[in-house]
Amino acid sequence: MTDLISSTPTGRGAVERSSRWERAALLVPGLGYVSAFMAVPVLLVLSYVFFQRGRFGGVVYEFTWDNFARAFSPTYRAVLVDSLVIAGAATVLALLIGYPVAYAIAMLPDRLRTIALVLVVIPFWTNFLVRTYAWIVLLSNEGLVNRSLERIGVIEDPLTLLYTRGAVVVGLVYAYLPLMILPLYASISKLDPELREAATNLGASRFKAFRTVTWPLTLPGVLTGCIFVFVPSLGNFIVPELLGGGKFVMVGNVVRDQFLKARDWPFGATLALVLIVVLVALFFVQSRVSRRLSTGGPS
Repeated sequence: MTDLISSTPTGRGAVERSSRWERAALLVPGLGYVSAFMAVPVLLVLSYVFFQRGRFGGVVYEFTWDNFARAFSPTYRAVLVDSLVIAGAATVLALLIGYPVAYAIAMLPDRLRTIALVLVVIPFWTNFLVRTYAWIVLLSNEGLVNRSLERIGVIEDPLTLLYTRGAVVVGLVYAYLPLMILPLYASISKLDPELREAATNLGASRFKAFRTVTWPLTLPGVLTGCIFVFVPSLGNFIVPELLGGGKFVMVGNVVRDQFLKARDWPFGATLALVLIVVLVALFFVQSRVSRRLSTGGPS
């Protein structure tokens, strides 16, 4: 009887409506949480972009475009470009390290694979500030790296490793490397090994099989991992502050200073809006490329 009812147009419509209501009911808690604690606060902050800073801080509700003109002035353009370069370098380095690691984990037996994945995410169990301060201990003139190089005779005087651009990049890579490895592992582990075997049987070298089979098929995971590393690196302000010693200012540092030190909320909101636009553009590009790759179209 139930099958007969569901086979009629009226029965199918009732079932579809019931299914839609069930999905809506399941979505309400998550959407409500995101709206109340993320979307609404972000919209409130971004609404300040068209207003002015008060003489002693605060917001004066007088319409202006000056915040945008100031955000694109040469000084802040240089900060944005520098932030893009540092975040891009960290992303490329994380990819160069993360891809071989993810590939090696995917080739392990199931039992060892689980242990390896746990080791990858263990750093997330430790406070981010503690991990960043640990790099100060490692990279300082009296730190473990310089001491070890001196003991084996590689250097005579300590190298300047801390408070450099390289230290900032290393800190960002260490902080977000698991976010690169995990999507790469997910993409590589789903790859059919018979495809690589077929390429090898047809005379392709290991490198050519990787270049023509493995790399193209895992490119969606590569793009996802790059986004996961680049986005938080671009907005990070703790690593440049601690490992850069304040010498290398990224856009995250400027946004934080406008809200907490200069008390210029409208200009801080404008910089945050510029950052959001850049990140949304990156997500859009990643989505388009992934869709074309999944449909077999040209990328």
